[in-house]
Amino acid sequence: MTKALALTSLPLFPLGTVLFPGGLLPLRIFEVRYLDMIGQCHRTGAPFGVVSLKSGAEVQRAGAPGETFEAVGTLAKITRFETPSPGLMVIQCSGVQRFKTSASRQLKHGLWVGDVEMLADDMAVPVPEDLQTASTALERLLHSLQERNVPEEQHPFHPPYQMQDCGWLANRWCELLPLPAQLKQKLMELDNPLVRLELVVDLLARHGIVSGDAD
Repeated sequence: MTKALALTSLPLFPLGTVLFPGGLLPLRIFEVRYLDMIGQCHRTGAPFGVVSLKSGAEVQRAGAPGETFEAVGTLAKITRFETPSPGLMVIQCSGVQRFKTSASRQLKHGLWVGDVEMLADDMAVPVPEDLQTASTALERLLHSLQERNVPEEQHPFHPPYQMQDCGWLANRWCELLPLPAQLKQKLMELDNPLVRLELVVDLLARHGIVSGDAD
């Protein structure tokens, strides 16, 4: 088992969404407090931490209530970086690994930094027979995108596809389903990928995406 690593002063980006390992996250950066941080991460290849907001707004406004955010987040690695105009960065990130924040502090210009401990990656668990409907439904979605000649860069998830891995499959459906951020957060925090997928299949049945008699 890999020993958890401790990182200090990891820059944190509170957002009104939940980033899952292996997920994609496009961002438009225009706040001063993030422009320098994202620029440095891009230059050095360093990740930053995405944490889901519990209160407050993504964009800092004078007199607005302070931000509070979840302790468990996901490292984000910048995979595409553009500066279409001064004071604007357009980036795409991929989720790498979950972490837990043990302490956080806000610097004078508004940037949050945190002391974090990395959490273990999901174990590789094959998708059992009674949950194959989730894999079949995601494959159908992928085939539909391909048949309509939707460019791969516009797909909601990118290869390598791991349709028979519980954690990867559950994460992709968590991103696609219209779930409240609090529920996505709870699913992301689950350490057992099989349990996460079981809960996802139940949600898929409630949304009519798979048959309700999967179990």
